[in-house]
Amino acid sequence: MTSARTLAVLTVPAFNDNYLWLIHDGVNAAAVDPGDAQPILAALKAHGLTLTAILLTHHHADHTGGVPALLQHYAVPVYGPRNDGIAAVTQPLSEDATVDVPGLDLQLSVLEVPGHTLGHIAYFRAGDEPWLFCGDTLFAGGCGRLFEGSPSQMVDSLNKLAALPAETKVFCAHEYTLSNLRFASAVDPGNAALQARVEADTAKRARGVPTVPSTIGMERNTNPFLRYAEPQIAAQLVAAGKLQGGEAPVAVFAALRQWKNTF
Repeated sequence: MTSARTLAVLTVPAFNDNYLWLIHDGVNAAAVDPGDAQPILAALKAHGLTLTAILLTHHHADHTGGVPALLQHYAVPVYGPRNDGIAAVTQPLSEDATVDVPGLDLQLSVLEVPGHTLGHIAYFRAGDEPWLFCGDTLFAGGCGRLFEGSPSQMVDSLNKLAALPAETKVFCAHEYTLSNLRFASAVDPGNAALQARVEADTAKRARGVPTVPSTIGMERNTNPFLRYAEPQIAAQLVAAGKLQGGEAPVAVFAALRQWKNTF
């Protein structure tokens, strides 16, 4: 039986700007989106942890590339989306599935959040300290590019995440925050909470500290991709010549994402 040891999340930087995550209790650990095996193996060794599971959110190589090498060292189950074409997945997951993570006193709920990819999922831990592992769907201050899904799919996915408790910690997969906040400031210039966040996160990066995790509450207040229905954001898009005016909220979101692609 798994003892009720305190759970923590270890930040494992990889590549230029990826964050891989190790959820652990001081003994066992689950790796989230291990795009590179070597940083995970090094972190496991440095902290005296044994890998007991792998959790994947979507098929992109910077989230899955380390899985084969990790499986050479640890024979563990690989959880991942049922519909995203990941051959390594041994435990395919769909909306409302529950994962009792092996080796940890941890239960995660599965949310289908298509848009970045068609099969993308996120993992949510409920309770007093809620956690969200959302891959490339929701970023700190931004959202993922629509490589496979539609704007309406991404809107539905982001609305689903925005409905989670405000205190939920958002463990996204990239350090894109300052770039995202520069764009946010251009489309939501009157947002005082956003300007305070820019100052705080700029200071963090100057100290070499990750800006992730953020919280759902912070994202609701400052992330334009959760605030696309606010009239002032549509007005900025019109002023920038990106919209005519009077469009439906999904069209505003689509224009916002398109502008970000070239910002």
